[in-house]
Amino acid sequence: MTESAHPDRDLASWRREYEDRGLTEADLGRAPIPAFLNWLADAGRAGLHEPNAVVVATTDSAGAPSTRYVLLKGVDERGFVFYTNYESRKATELHNNPACALLFPWHPLERQVRVEGVASKVSAAESDDYFATRPRPSQLGAWASPQSGPVPDRSFLQDRYTMVSDRFADSAQVPRPPYWGGYRVRPQRIEFWQGRPGRLHDRIRFDRIDQDNWVVERLAP
Repeated sequence: MTESAHPDRDLASWRREYEDRGLTEADLGRAPIPAFLNWLADAGRAGLHEPNAVVVATTDSAGAPSTRYVLLKGVDERGFVFYTNYESRKATELHNNPACALLFPWHPLERQVRVEGVASKVSAAESDDYFATRPRPSQLGAWASPQSGPVPDRSFLQDRYTMVSDRFADSAQVPRPPYWGGYRVRPQRIEFWQGRPGRLHDRIRFDRIDQDNWVVERLAP
């Protein structure tokens, strides 16, 4: 552990200066999805661990928020796609309130992207197509895990996995569980953040006007 990361050190003194990379409106253009795809490609080329990892924020029936990482598995002009168990906590909260937020924290690049939008389930065919591409152990895990539900111990999960593995042992393809599938978040707002010296960071926000047009504004850091 480095000195700057030692838990006994005063957190208030932890800081680093950001590089003078800079971000202008012209860098991003007038459409946020192509700009996002460029940044995602940059994160991949930089060798970031799980560059498609995204924090998904939802709220429960009382308005209390919760967050978790998932992996982005699709993005186009329609929105951002991830997959989950439809009986999980995040899915239950999205069912009750489909408004949600996403955060892509690309710290080594001194960048982040924030997305606010509304989630809806992708089609069963789209979920089937993606599920078929998953490694077999992940497919079996989707059947074995009662996601977000309490379990007595690790062996409970291992036993369920073994049972599911035996169940589909003679099947060339593992079918998608009926309670598992994708969500697409249709963005209403997308913000690009680039670190700058003196904490005068660049923030450029896109707000949707209609299907194809966005208002672009620069925000104070």
